[in-house]
Parts: sequence; structure tokens; C-alpha cells
Amino acid sequence: MLSFGALTAAGALVVGMSLPVNVLGGYDLAAADVADLAPSVPIEGQEVDIANTDASALSAQRDTFEVKSWAQVLRDKYSRGNFAYSVFWTGPVRWPFPYEVPITDGFGARPAPCGGCSTFHYAIDLVPGAGTPIYSIADGVVIDHVDGFGSWGNYVRIQHTIDGRQVISSYAHMQTGSSPLAIGDRIAVGDFVGLVGATGQVTAPHLHLEIEDNGVRVDPFIWLTQNTSR
Repeated sequence: MLSFGALTAAGALVVGMSLPVNVLGGYDLAAADVADLAPSVPIEGQEVDIANTDASALSAQRDTFEVKSWAQVLRDKYSRGNFAYSVFWTGPVRWPFPYEVPITDGFGARPAPCGGCSTFHYAIDLVPGAGTPIYSIADGVVIDHVDGFGSWGNYVRIQHTIDGRQVISSYAHMQTGSSPLAIGDRIAVGDFVGLVGATGQVTAPHLHLEIEDNGVRVDPFIWLTQNTSR
């Protein structure tokens, strides 16, 4: 009896789980079709007004671009100011070259261009090319000459008296052994100082030119522009 009851209960369970509910119940499909539904919510339509525009007048424009050399990219990044100038190589004060040469870095604060380079540039960097002769900006006396491997590399400093003021000009990064000058040498304006090089901490051959006027380091570009012959 116990086994028979278990088999009957199992069969009933299978039937109950496999048949749809509407077979055994009184579910009225037709009544469901006419049952009240939730009322719909009216939604107003949207309108967009478009101006009557002549489609032929519409045109697309693409962005413009330019191509720069790496030298120009560096010049734009590090240079400050307009370095347009003219050289008239006469008079008691002159530029260090008898013609205009590119100036790639000016006086003032800057991002350091190399490891160990300064973040404030007290000079201008003139770039006429490696091996170009450098000349004294005025009459004077050599007060320092170091042909070494420090930040300035091979450099010379010359003391001048200009309009009653003590002026010192410094010429750095010259080629090793290119300057014949010794401390105490007297030098005239336009005399040979050395050759443009890349000694010391540099990114390329150039003349690093500093000027002190009465003990104050000034912008060499402005100072030379104001004091050289025009």
C-alpha cells in the first residue's frame, strides 16, 4: 500500500507540473480580450521649424595646418621676443659678428633646454655656425679665460669702459683651444676672440654672449641695439 501510494503521488506531481494552468482551470480567454485596460496617456506631438536655407550656400571647412622644421619648433619653444636687427660694423661698440646671424634664445626665464642648463638665461645665443670667428664688442682688457669643461666650456671675459661705465662682455662655449687671449691682454673693438663651438653644457654650437653693465647683467640684445652704431 505504501509503495502504491508513492507511485500515485509521483504520477500526480508529473501531470500537475506539465499541463498548462488553463486546461484545468476556468480561464476565459474571450473575457480577457474585452477586459478593461489601463487608460492610455496622450502624448502631444513635437514640431521642429527649419529655416528655408539655400543648401548650396552651406560648405564645410577643414582645419588648416603648417609644417615646421625641428629647428623652428625649438626656436618657437625657447625663444622669447623678436630678434630682428641690423649690423653696421663701425663705431666703438659693435656686434660680435660683422653681419646679422640667427639668435635662437633670448634673455630671461625659460625651460631648461638640457640637463644642467639654467632656467634663467642671462645671455643671448647667436648661431652663425660652428667655427665662425667671434670678435670683441669694444676695446678692453681680458680679465678671464678658461679653456675647460664647466658649464661655459671655453670662454673669455673682457672688461670695457664705455661712456664712463664698467662693462664686461663674456663669450662662452667656444671651440677648445681656439682663443689666443690671455688674462691681461689688451684688445681692440673687432679683434678676434675665438671660434664658435659647443664646449660646456650646450645643445648645439653657438655663442653664449653675456653683458654686465656696472655690475648688473642686462639683456645683451637690448644693450647692443641701443649702443651700437646705426
